[in-house]
Amino acid sequence: MKAADIMTSPVHTVASDATVAEAVRLMLLKHISGLPVVDAAGKLVGMVTEGDFLRRSELGTAKRRPHWLEILLGPGAEAQNYVQSHGRRVDEVMTREPVSIAEDTPTPEIVRLMEKHRIKRLPVLRDGKPVGIVSRANLLRLFAGALAEVKPVTASDMAIREHILAEMKKQSWAPTGSTSIIVRDGVVHLWGTIFDERERQALKVLAEGTPGAKGVEDHLIWLEPMSGLYLEPPKV
Repeated sequence: MKAADIMTSPVHTVASDATVAEAVRLMLLKHISGLPVVDAAGKLVGMVTEGDFLRRSELGTAKRRPHWLEILLGPGAEAQNYVQSHGRRVDEVMTREPVSIAEDTPTPEIVRLMEKHRIKRLPVLRDGKPVGIVSRANLLRLFAGALAEVKPVTASDMAIREHILAEMKKQSWAPTGSTSIIVRDGVVHLWGTIFDERERQALKVLAEGTPGAKGVEDHLIWLEPMSGLYLEPPKV
């Protein structure tokens, strides 16, 4: 999947010389939490989101730093905060040079950019102009569609076991040398020793996601590395 396949289009934008009040009204009217900001030629110049309006003088929430921190950061930082909390035009409060993507950007890269820059949405550009936007909601819809496509299948016990073992070999965390997998009538039985309790849940998730698996029985024993103490699997 690429950005063009999942983006919301057409995208609502706001002019850089619009007022903050106009941007807020548009966001409320369209039920959106962020707007690409464009210049007179329609080129992307910034991004304004609901987060830009949290620290506002009108709300009494303008950011106030301790006096010692003001001295340390200098007057420039305080001046910037003042603009953010008192600015009346979009270009005064927007985030400049926002991260953007192209229509052919693949979804793994979209997720990587969102995580790296800690942002919730990415404008999609064509010739510098926004043609869509990809938000976390778009990715959530894609995920929901992928879940809906998963259909129950029938597989032999041998096929289920081989699939689990093959998947375990791909995972660096999997304790392949200290565990064994037995499958009876579609039910996966996990036997052996684990050295980190978190491996238990990961093995169960792996087994549950195996095509044809009808259930998982946990017989794993946890060996605590520091004390050498064996702990039995939890009773359900």
